[in-house]
Amino acid sequence: MDTVDNSDWMTPAEAAAYLKVKPRSLLLWARQGKLGAYALSGTKRRVWRFRKKDLDSALLSKSVITCEPLTVLSQHKEGVI
Repeated sequence: MDTVDNSDWMTPAEAAAYLKVKPRSLLLWARQGKLGAYALSGTKRRVWRFRKKDLDSALLSKSVITCEPLTVLSQHKEGVI
């Protein structure tokens, strides 16, 4: 049987601090479906809760894409400008 530890659940402020982002960004991602989040029912305003496991899996699911920064100087050296 899968048990849930209460320490697994985070408020938006706690989850934002864990991810080192602003709470507004975290809530935007939750509304966009980019993060696993749970809206509590029975309130006038939507109250969100996050699980650490969902935050970790969202971070690890997409790899970071690196690219060379384009600057005017590098374009000038390549003869683009």
